[in-house]
Amino acid sequence: MSENFEIFLVATPGLEAPLAAEVRDLGWTPEVQPGGITIRGGWQDVWQANLTLRGATRVLARVGSFRAMHLAQLDKRARKFPWADVLRADLPVKIEAISRKSKIYHAGAATQRIERAIAEELGATIAADAANVVKVRIEDDLVTISLDTTGESLHKRGHKEAVAKAPMRETMAAMFLREMGFDGTQAVLDPMCGSGTFVIEAAEIAAGLAPGRTRQFAFENLASFDPKAWRKLKDAVTRRNAPLQFFGSDRDAGAIRMSRQNAERAGVAELTRFDICQISDLQPPETAPGIIIVNPPYGARIGNKGPLYGLHAAMGDVFRSRFSGWRVGIVTSEAGLAKATGLPFQPPGPIIAHGGLKVRLWQTVPL
Repeated sequence: MSENFEIFLVATPGLEAPLAAEVRDLGWTPEVQPGGITIRGGWQDVWQANLTLRGATRVLARVGSFRAMHLAQLDKRARKFPWADVLRADLPVKIEAISRKSKIYHAGAATQRIERAIAEELGATIAADAANVVKVRIEDDLVTISLDTTGESLHKRGHKEAVAKAPMRETMAAMFLREMGFDGTQAVLDPMCGSGTFVIEAAEIAAGLAPGRTRQFAFENLASFDPKAWRKLKDAVTRRNAPLQFFGSDRDAGAIRMSRQNAERAGVAELTRFDICQISDLQPPETAPGIIIVNPPYGARIGNKGPLYGLHAAMGDVFRSRFSGWRVGIVTSEAGLAKATGLPFQPPGPIIAHGGLKVRLWQTVPL
């Protein structure tokens, strides 16, 4: 093992491209793969990725690899692996193994060998509910050892307690905003804001707030963790001044209450405004034209979608008649609903898996 290893950044399938752009903006060289991005670096890069990336859902540190043609060889090489460099003997460990196109085809047997190697050579307890997770991938007889350095998914920023029905994940919201060209300087409006995800993400980006600033990470329990260096890394992320230009509205008073509470916890209450408002009453805020982004109901679990077509048509009328110069983005699983708005959409973005549905971002040029 060295201080220069592969780091795999797990992406929501379909959102690899905006994540690669984000990674590039932060100074890494991304290699795009299905389901994620590979970069190279050391432990500081692992911590930085967890702290600052808005689009990744998990950060895996690929800390070593070796070849193994059979279980006895796997056992021998697993025992020689320098586990003490990365794992602490006093904390339990969980092993997750998969095998593809390899002579070692039984993932369960491989898991047992590696569990035994760690337990006997390092002295750590093996536990199914352990926070420290070692992921073992055996492909074409190459055994790759990765550590989950994240813990709870990165969309859990640590400050959003109140959640509406069918919420948009923060990681997805950030990447959809990026796809719309949001860079922190434009006004953002979500007229069906639910628990406020799009609006709060936009305000945080504008203020330069690191998405992982208030949460814990799995890497804090690894042998390679340096609390002093981690504190220095967190302290280096400074807040920027940003104007109040992030707006959410919803017809549901409960959703507005949730949004305000979430914005308060996130530290962006003074940059955001949330109002109870029907789409028909929506008016543009007193800012330069910016971005409207909305995740309206798709009717995926509703038998009669007729009323939704009327809602989308009315929404399109409001945007066209009152929001000249604004760009509109709609996230939906139904092309027919997007088209019912009558808005001049560009070709839709890639298909994204969202809560068992397949959604796409439909966006316009300035109206």
